[in-house]
This record gives sequence, structure tokens and C-alpha cells, in this order.
Amino acid sequence: MSSLPSSVVVNGGISFWYADDGIPVAREPLSGDASADVVIVGGGYTGLWTAYYLKKSAPFLRITVLEQKFCGYGASGRNGGWLYNGVAGRDRYARLHGREAAVRLQKAMNDTVDEVVAVAEAEGIDAGVHKGGVLEVATTPAQLARLRAFHEHELSYGEKDRELYGARRTAERIRVADAVGSAWTPHGARLHPVKLVKGLAAAVEALGVTIHESTPVTEIRPGHAVTPYGTVRASYVLRCTEGFTASLKGQRRTWLPMNSSMIATEPLTDEQWAAIGWEGRETLGDMAHAYMYAQRTADGRIALGGRGVPYRFGSRTDNDGRTQEATVEALREILVRFFPALAGVRVEHAWSGVLGVPRDWCATVTLDRSTGLGWAGGYVGSGVATTNLAGRTLRDLVQLDSGHGGRTELTDLPWVNHKVRKWEPEPLRWLGVQAMYATYRTADRRERLRPSGESSHLARWADRVAGRH
Repeated sequence: MSSLPSSVVVNGGISFWYADDGIPVAREPLSGDASADVVIVGGGYTGLWTAYYLKKSAPFLRITVLEQKFCGYGASGRNGGWLYNGVAGRDRYARLHGREAAVRLQKAMNDTVDEVVAVAEAEGIDAGVHKGGVLEVATTPAQLARLRAFHEHELSYGEKDRELYGARRTAERIRVADAVGSAWTPHGARLHPVKLVKGLAAAVEALGVTIHESTPVTEIRPGHAVTPYGTVRASYVLRCTEGFTASLKGQRRTWLPMNSSMIATEPLTDEQWAAIGWEGRETLGDMAHAYMYAQRTADGRIALGGRGVPYRFGSRTDNDGRTQEATVEALREILVRFFPALAGVRVEHAWSGVLGVPRDWCATVTLDRSTGLGWAGGYVGSGVATTNLAGRTLRDLVQLDSGHGGRTELTDLPWVNHKVRKWEPEPLRWLGVQAMYATYRTADRRERLRPSGESSHLARWADRVAGRH
């Protein structure tokens, strides 16, 4: 099975979403030293949601957002458009703080999906949102066993409205080759990531927040965000840089910039959609160890992603999203393995981006009341919705610290002020991540070739080494 020549595929160019909706007109960079009440470093979803909710709650605040490229250049403009209720680290938080605290975190995430949809509607942001839920399929006996265990696990966190399907019910929703079962939750929607981030940036600006683009922050210290164009002084400096955190002074080992890659097909014909189904437009995932994620786009394509080259030595990040040909081919193979009827469909775009991974795989929101420094991130690929909850939580933490608000349900969530140890120095972290994902892929191949209801021991070993459980 081979793809069309690489010359046909637009490779990089940030993402398909920008090719579809256009690169935004640049905002002015910082023009010299400045002051604010709150300075937010990073113009992605986390930074913009934080600015949005802070300014709505306290219109008197002078808020400045500093973005190294343009708003949404990073993961916010390159992701799979999965607005869903997953949050990284929930099981660990249950062990650390008790089951009830983790259930509260999960409920907050369930509500967050509807919050994003509601704000997009209220602000007139047409982001192609369709709330069809999340469907995760199993295609081997081992995956089916994990799926059933996963379903029961989610029920134990209070998600009573999810459903488990066998092969027939799965095929009624979507015809994935060899699918033997699936699980569905209503707490998910597909969207166009760039349309959301552009609309959110415009809404933030309309509220009176200052956004400076093409303004890289090189260092954050108490009361200061340092850039080549000047320093912004503020009582609160909030780091919202996710996968690009390693580029800041002193942050090289804080969060590992994990690479994820995607492809987008040409628009499918009505006959091709009829062969696949997918009329509910659910976001689609699977139960493989090296999992995939996909959506049916508003303009009738399939956008599908997974891990390509998972990590670049020295926590380096790419510039324009260019993706290795072998990764493009691997993603296309997943597409055709899932949907054999699409063997002749062209891949029109491929791209990559980085997401932030803490050493314990737990998303966190923090405000250090002694320094005024705050941060949020480490979403491990679940950021489209989690950023919204993080933004509202940072709002409440700033309000609490400044005396303009009290403790809230959000400030008491277990991910607040969670401390994570740093990643190992090189070359240990490069070797570890490469070995981890090579092991996951080997485990998936073995499970396909030797059908068994038991997960590969290789994957369990990789989980333990990675610290994921």
C-alpha cells in the first residue's frame, strides 16, 4: 500500500487548518518596556481563555498577552479538533487526593465541553462545532478487553451517560474494518481549531486586552516578562506556553515537547461517506497503545493523527509543522486499515506540532502566591477543552490572591498547585521516549498478529517506565 507522490501533499505550512482558513494578519509586536496588572505569556488557547475570563470578571485589569509568533501558532492551531472531557492525570489525582476529588475534576471537565460550545455561540465564533460525542473503537481482542475496562473505569468517575457497543452497534455508527466493539460518551465535539482560536483572540481584543505578536519571551521572573523588544512588568506573570515551554530560560526539562502528526484527506464523495457511515460526526479514537484520533471535518474530509517522530533531541520544536514522509505514510496506512474503501483517496495535507508532557503525565494549574508567577499546561494531548478549565481556574486563583475573589470550586480542584519533578537530562529523555513509543508500536503489532484478550506485556512495561500509571 503506497501513498501518492509527496509532491501532491502539502507538507507543513503550520497545519491544514491554517491552509483552510488563512494565516491571520499580524498584530503589532511590543514596542518597548511596558507595565500591566497581568501579563500572559503565550497566545494559544490557555493564554486566550485566561485573558478572556479574567477581563470579563475584572474589566479594570490591564492585561497583556505576549505571543512569539501569532495567536494559535502552536498546538492550538495544529490539533485534531477534539473538544472532549479527557484530563491528563485523573487517576493519579484520585490516589493523591481521594476518589471524590478526582470525580469533581471529571465533572468539571464534562461541563467544560458545554462551556466552550456556549462561549463560541455567545461570541459569534463559527468554529464548525458539532457535538456528536467521542467514539473509541476496538479492533482486536486485547483492545476490546481494554475498552470494556476503560468503560467501567469511566463509569466509576460518575460518567453515567456513556454507552458500550458490540460489533453490530458500532457498525451502525461507523464502519471501521475489524471493529469488534466501541464505547461512546456524549461529552465531546469536533471543531475547527483555527477558527476557534482566531475568534477567541478577536473576542479577547474586543474586551480591551492588549495582544502583542511576534514577541518572543526569553525569560520569566517574578514581576517581569523579558523580550528582545522590552520588558513587561506586572504583578502576575502567567506562563501559558505548553509544548514550547522548554524554550524559556530555566525550563528545558519542565515539560517535554511531545510531537504529534496529522494528515487531512481530500473531500470525500457522498458514495464514500455512505460506505463509511459516520453520520453522527463523532470524534473517533481507538484503544491501541500508540493510539490514533480523527474527525469528520465540516467540509467533508477526514483529519487523522497519531505519533510520528515523538520527540526531538534536546526538546527542540519544529518551525512550520513539516512531517517526515514515513510518518505521512504510517498515518495513511492507519486510514486505509480503518477504512479500506478509501484506498484511493488522496492525502492533501500533513503537519505536526508539539504538546506538553509533564514527567508524571498530569496536567496542572498553579499560582505561586509568593512570587505572582503562575502557569497551566501539561495537557498531554487533551488541551482543546482542558485549556478552558485551566483559564477559568487561573482567573479564580488570581482573583483569590489579589483579594477580588474567594475560594471557588475550581481553586479546590486536585490539579491546582500540583508539583511535578523535572524530566531527565539528555540523552536519557530522548532514549526513553524513543524506546517507549517503539515498544508501544511493537505491542500493537503483536496484538494484531496474535489475537488474544490480554494486553501485551510490552505495553505494561512501557507504561511503568514512562511513569504513566
